[in-house]
Amino acid sequence: MSSDEYVLTLVLRVEKAERPGQTDALETGARAVLAILADERSAGEGEWAAAMRGWQDARIRKVVRRARGAEWRRAEALPGITVTGSAAVVRVFPPVLLDEVPKDLAKLQVTGTDLEDPEELPALEAGVPVLWVNPGLTMSTGKTMAQVGHGVHLAWFELSEADRKAWRADDFRLAVRTATPARWKELMASGLPVVQDAGFTEIDPGSYTVIADHPALR
Repeated sequence: MSSDEYVLTLVLRVEKAERPGQTDALETGARAVLAILADERSAGEGEWAAAMRGWQDARIRKVVRRARGAEWRRAEALPGITVTGSAAVVRVFPPVLLDEVPKDLAKLQVTGTDLEDPEELPALEAGVPVLWVNPGLTMSTGKTMAQVGHGVHLAWFELSEADRKAWRADDFRLAVRTATPARWKELMASGLPVVQDAGFTEIDPGSYTVIADHPALR
């Protein structure tokens, strides 16, 4: 990996006695990515703008880590945005060069986070953007969170300014679901934004991982 490559870090809070559900974590992570993309500090002459441009002009690399207790408090003290879900809490940090990741983030665990959904997921609401996960892949929670983050990022690129404002006004409401094999086949033929992974971890290079189904892109 090039030393001039930027990386955006997401940190999921996972306390020993309070573990969020898998889908809650994925949806909260996706909303965190949208929050930093839409933040005024990421645009124009904002304090994060140069780093955001450098990151988005290359590979939109995302790394997901987890923290608890004092680790989380130290991470929370760094510049970023915290987004909460039903129980999940995710903090997203502006991109930095790979060799400049703050030590309080770099030392956090990056692998091995596997969560579960505690109960059956609710039915999808009409008109809510959905990030569909490939049913043929096995990925950890952290890997899947990075992939849905890529998915909303691709959708954001393609939305009009009016659609972006509308989504932001709706607090970036979205859902994450694993597609059925038949549904995945339909989605792959739909022309909607699809994430193709570089395959550095967990899955084969070139794997299609997530499809972003936003109503405005149909």
